[in-house]
Amino acid sequence: MQFIKNYKDNHQLRESFFELAKGIFGLDFVSWYENGFWGNRYIPFSFADGNSIIANVSVNILDFIIQGKQHRALQIGTVMTRPDYRNKGLSKRLMNKVLEDYKDSFDFMYLFANDRVLDFYPKFGFKKVQEYQYWSTFSSSAEAGAKNKLRKLNVSNRTDLEFIYSFALDRIPVSNTFATSNSQGILMYHCLNVFPNEIYYHETGKAIVIFNKNENAFEIFDIISKTPVNIQNILEDLAGEGSCKVIFHYTPDYEGMTYEISPLQDGGTLFVKTNENHCYPERVKHPVTSEA
Repeated sequence: MQFIKNYKDNHQLRESFFELAKGIFGLDFVSWYENGFWGNRYIPFSFADGNSIIANVSVNILDFIIQGKQHRALQIGTVMTRPDYRNKGLSKRLMNKVLEDYKDSFDFMYLFANDRVLDFYPKFGFKKVQEYQYWSTFSSSAEAGAKNKLRKLNVSNRTDLEFIYSFALDRIPVSNTFATSNSQGILMYHCLNVFPNEIYYHETGKAIVIFNKNENAFEIFDIISKTPVNIQNILEDLAGEGSCKVIFHYTPDYEGMTYEISPLQDGGTLFVKTNENHCYPERVKHPVTSEA
């Protein structure tokens, strides 16, 4: 058994990693890698038995934007062990390696955990944090204009996929209150695997809007723009005439809007570890499109 990290250019180890992630979590990294979105900010820490990856803890290097200021952050993800190698302390050893390698390199380290491992991460100094959901009731007298102003983007089309990625490289934070930056790699995974049918370009607003709509509400997962957006105009084009509930899967801070806020009940449990010089903000929602 051998410790190895950052092996994306090793075909056998990379394919074994893909197979393990698919088998444990149902994650499909193949198209993400083949389209060139596995960059230097995604680093797997793994144990290998020969050419087989048997345990892993991945690091995503990104930044937080908190009240307009940038902070160094590391997001942990894809914590997994092959079933026949469990109960040997491999995840613990890999977590300790990550903490040792990055002990002086972050302001915040965090992860989203499922309910089966809630007792594991506090052993490494992580603390549970409550996330919050923001929503608003939007009313408009304007008729729906989205048909002519929204262009659906197709992630199976190379031109559209490159457009999304290049646009995201120059994006501004989705919120100055709380957001992430340098997280384009994670965003592209979500575009390919989570929201492939919900990505639109708003022509007049010059923004990519990732959203879906049902009878009772809009869910906005991300708005990717290079300049501040006019959220009223975008919502008018999406919703049209009448009233609807708009649920934001990030921390919105648009001028002129009022929000309701409640504790988030769904999704993984957020755990955060700081370098003791910073505090994770209260009553915020981490952007869903940069969750690893």
